[in-house]
Amino acid sequence: MYGLIGQIKAQPGQRDALAAILLEGTAEMPGCLNYVVARDSTDADALWITEVWDSRDSHSASLQLPAVQAAIAKGRPLIAGFGSRTETEPLGRAGLPR
Repeated sequence: MYGLIGQIKAQPGQRDALAAILLEGTAEMPGCLNYVVARDSTDADALWITEVWDSRDSHSASLQLPAVQAAIAKGRPLIAGFGSRTETEPLGRAGLPR
């Protein structure tokens, strides 16, 4: 498995609008085992994205999907910047295959 955890900083006051865009079309990403968009509890403009994929290749392929491309284009103006980001190797837990 392949995972990513990253923070996205929205333009002031645009966090919920950006979150809604990031959640559009996420059910249609082959190989995506888990995709969570969460509000940062200490930064009113930040979101944390946690992704688990069956492989790095599936994640790369998802970036070419029309729904994902549309979400990126729609969300880009709402993004002020990016915080921490790390790649992970998920080992499995409740809700994920072992």
